[in-house]
Amino acid sequence: MSRSHHRETHRSERIGWLRAAVLGANDGIVSVAGLVVGVAAGGASPSAILATGVAGTVAGAMSMAAGEYVSVMSQADAERAELVREQRELHEDPHSELEELAAIYRRRGLSPDLAWQVAEQLTDHDALAAHARDELGITEQLRARPLQAAAASASAFIVGAALPVLTALLAAPAWVAETTTAATIVGLCITGALAARAGGAQPLRGALRVVFWGALAMAAASAIGHLFQITV
Repeated sequence: MSRSHHRETHRSERIGWLRAAVLGANDGIVSVAGLVVGVAAGGASPSAILATGVAGTVAGAMSMAAGEYVSVMSQADAERAELVREQRELHEDPHSELEELAAIYRRRGLSPDLAWQVAEQLTDHDALAAHARDELGITEQLRARPLQAAAASASAFIVGAALPVLTALLAAPAWVAETTTAATIVGLCITGALAARAGGAQPLRGALRVVFWGALAMAAASAIGHLFQITV
């Protein structure tokens, strides 16, 4: 009798890069679309609109990568500091650390004897890993990865920004603002729904949430463009 192999896939394993990718894509769409709509509403020439979109894409991607790297690196530094401190405590007072681990398992529902046995066996196997996971909440799947987060954020920003840039390039000059707004709303619907689905949430709710803030940003950019009415 053959036994089937059951493999589970958990969304928590991809939450780090998913967050950075979704943030980058949405920011790329909204921020560059806002630039394009704003300068188009202000009466800029097609070449100036395109140059603004490309410049916004480059600057935004670099800004997203730098910001994500610094943010996640700070988290990684904090994790390393916690692990160093925990390693020192394991070396200086292993018995107290063993009791602390057993207490964690008792609070999770294990009997005192079983909690102590589990703590002893996990400590013998890899004490630091056990404390990192069960005391500090640091796991390999959720560890901070600055370079991965920065690359995902910048790449996603470029992909998202390509939508308003290409729309501005292909749209009729008199309808750049309107066409870019419509394309951006469609793009935000797609990214919002995909992000919600990947995270296990309702796609419609995710799409509406992203579209609302994107439309608000473009409305503000358009209002500012009409206010200045500067032809470049």
